[in-house]
Amino acid sequence: MTALPAAAPGRATRRRVARPGSLTRASGLGLGVAMMWFSLLVLIPLAMGGATAFSEGVAGGWDPITNSQTLAAVKLTVVESALVTMVNVVMGTVIAWLLVRDRFWGKRVLDVVIDIPFALPTIVAGLVLLSLYGPQSPLGVDVANTRIAVWLALAFVTLPFVVRTVQPVLEELEGDVEEAAASLGAGRLTTFRRIILPSLVPAIAAGAALSFARGISEYGSLVLLSGNLPNRTEVASVRVLTYIENGDSTSAAAVATLMLIVALFVIVVLDVIQRRVARRG
Repeated sequence: MTALPAAAPGRATRRRVARPGSLTRASGLGLGVAMMWFSLLVLIPLAMGGATAFSEGVAGGWDPITNSQTLAAVKLTVVESALVTMVNVVMGTVIAWLLVRDRFWGKRVLDVVIDIPFALPTIVAGLVLLSLYGPQSPLGVDVANTRIAVWLALAFVTLPFVVRTVQPVLEELEGDVEEAAASLGAGRLTTFRRIILPSLVPAIAAGAALSFARGISEYGSLVLLSGNLPNRTEVASVRVLTYIENGDSTSAAAVATLMLIVALFVIVVLDVIQRRVARRG
């Protein structure tokens, strides 16, 4: 066999080895393009909204927020969205568990139907809910123009979020660990709390954040069912639209900025909670 020629001294082949945490040229280019796209779609519009809110000074942006009608709309929106999110955390996890761990007739149909609130236009959802829970309800249940109507509309449009974030995590969990815990004498509740729940918490928190964010920004499904009564069933999104229709873009931007701050605060809190729960396991 012919021996390969040895590399000449001082001319050893140099290989570029990426340092941990460093970016290659391709990665840097990809990051730049992604950040530019993200800035054009999210960061710049948000910055413009904040600038518009205080374009007339601090008082110009603060007065619309402290308005009694606006405060009532914001309070109703946040409270109902929080209540819906708490229900979604429980029911969404239960539905995801049934879809993954159990077998029953109609399972595939249910798996498809869960996504209908994603695909259905929200104004159509409002019409459906009004026909079912309005003055001419075939069930004899009329909750139109009440706070219950707001809750129902938000519950309908936010139903899939927790289900779809928890479901893939449950599918990836291995049953060997649960069987080992059971063989060591752990009960079902202990196994769920110590083994399954820590794995599900990040997904549940992500679904809850999406559910809450969608709830405080919902508009279409509420228009027909809630009645948009000032100080009673008017939500923040309707309040923003009212300001825009009246030509007051500054006040509209101020209320929108407030809701953005609320959404960011809730997302951060949920992230902290899920990290602590997952750490304690």
